[in-house]
Amino acid sequence: MSRIDESRPFIPVNVAVLTVSDTRTAANDTSGDTLVERVGKAGHHVAVRAIEKDDAGAIERVLRSWIADPQIDVVITTGGTGVTGRDVTPEAFDRVLEKRIEGFGELFRMLSFQKIGTSTMQSRAIGGVAGGTYLFALPGSTGAVKDGWDDILVWQLDSRHRPCNLVELMPRLQEHLKPAAE
Repeated sequence: MSRIDESRPFIPVNVAVLTVSDTRTAANDTSGDTLVERVGKAGHHVAVRAIEKDDAGAIERVLRSWIADPQIDVVITTGGTGVTGRDVTPEAFDRVLEKRIEGFGELFRMLSFQKIGTSTMQSRAIGGVAGGTYLFALPGSTGAVKDGWDDILVWQLDSRHRPCNLVELMPRLQEHLKPAAE
């Protein structure tokens, strides 16, 4: 149930898109293409896009760079969330996250279950916050990207979504760094 309050202003956010794969290239990155297309169609800006191998250290370096960039509000990755030996995106996220958004992975798997049944248990989709930046890791299939964006993120990244959304919380993500009022 998604409700958009048209009386509220739409606030576009800057999104970084990372495809994690040992085999994808700019020529065949259909999941990344799908995500970029949907982000733009929703009225947001794709600030940067990259492809990185399934290497936790390399993924962590990209994430830290984008978290440190004040022009990036949201990072969305696709790929590397499975259970095989090379799937290390959640481990890279664990190295940088300050807070997890547990409900993101739970909701993703609940919605995915309606489409792919118990196979959804193999997904380790994860969300969280670091350095005032939202981070979300989606599985690498185009279908999973569509599910994660169309059913969750497009709504939570819309400042008009009611009863609440992630955009309205952005100014408060780093309030723990401000000195307490005396």
